[in-house]
Amino acid sequence: MYLTIPPHKPLQLARCGVLSVKALLAAVLALVALTAVASADPPQPAITQAPAATPSEKPERVAVGVYVNDIQEVEFPTHSYAIDFYVWFRWKSPSLDPSKSMEFMNRYAPTEHQRDSLLDKPKAMRDGSLYSVLREQGRFATKFHLEKYPFDRQSLKIELEDSLASTEDQVYVPDQVPVLLNPNITLPGFQVGKPVMKIDAHFYPTKFGDLTVPKDESYSRVTIEIPITRPLVTVTVKAFLPVLLIVICASLIFFIMPSRVDGRIGLGITALLTLVALQLTASSALPEVGYLMLIDKIYLASYAFIIAALGRVVATSWSGEDGRSVEDVARGDRMWAAILLAGYAVAVALSVAWTFKMLPGAR
Repeated sequence: MYLTIPPHKPLQLARCGVLSVKALLAAVLALVALTAVASADPPQPAITQAPAATPSEKPERVAVGVYVNDIQEVEFPTHSYAIDFYVWFRWKSPSLDPSKSMEFMNRYAPTEHQRDSLLDKPKAMRDGSLYSVLREQGRFATKFHLEKYPFDRQSLKIELEDSLASTEDQVYVPDQVPVLLNPNITLPGFQVGKPVMKIDAHFYPTKFGDLTVPKDESYSRVTIEIPITRPLVTVTVKAFLPVLLIVICASLIFFIMPSRVDGRIGLGITALLTLVALQLTASSALPEVGYLMLIDKIYLASYAFIIAALGRVVATSWSGEDGRSVEDVARGDRMWAAILLAGYAVAVALSVAWTFKMLPGAR
């Protein structure tokens, strides 16, 4: 059986074929266009949005460490002390050298300091960091607090900062073992404690006249604190035993015959003058301060005791010399001795308690 195509059908089929080919071509072109759009590069980030910021390398972290080699002396009248120590730095950026730009903030008599750089140039470490070490010898200033003298606890300080880089550019960080003390170090008259390192941002409320600085800046500051104390037993004996002996001698006034007025007054005056000389000698090694130290309070209580004893002698010097009057004065003297000694002990105890803030309201 044969399929017969009408005479007018070939033309229609030809037209349909042409239309199908055109549709196929259009579909292919559309697919190509979509593929091109999909594979085209996206708009440049600089046009549509800011590029992602590169992580900043600032501030530069500089590891710092200190080895205290020796403390030669402590001079209280000038609030200074002499010390010999090493300080080292480790950092990453080759454009920096903290060992050159570092400065000590509490130098005393700067012209007498000696600084030695142990390396001509920074030394490269295995981890890619740079290393430099200095040796510093000289006197440093520190404000001594003497309210509790002779039971005071002092802190010898070393303060250093970078003279150029603020905290926006450079900060100090402690090394693995930030500060060490020579195990053989000795400081006559003191016990040396364990040193510590503190690092903080020290703010300066000024631009130092630099018009290129947009605002007041802060600088990373390293503070080394070395605590020192006086031996408790030794300082107690040296500072208070002479005073106690003078007070005991002055109390003998009450056990001399009341009629011996000259001898009683002479003993009191001698004790008073000895106490004054002792205080002047003890304070000669201390600075001038605007407050009372513990030792001053003890001396004031001792002065009050001696003056009260002399006042008792003068008050009884007008008594008669008959037996009854002498016995009455002697009995009263013994009572005065007990009262004054008890009052003296209470005054000393209150002074110590107030100084060490053992009493309510003590500051």
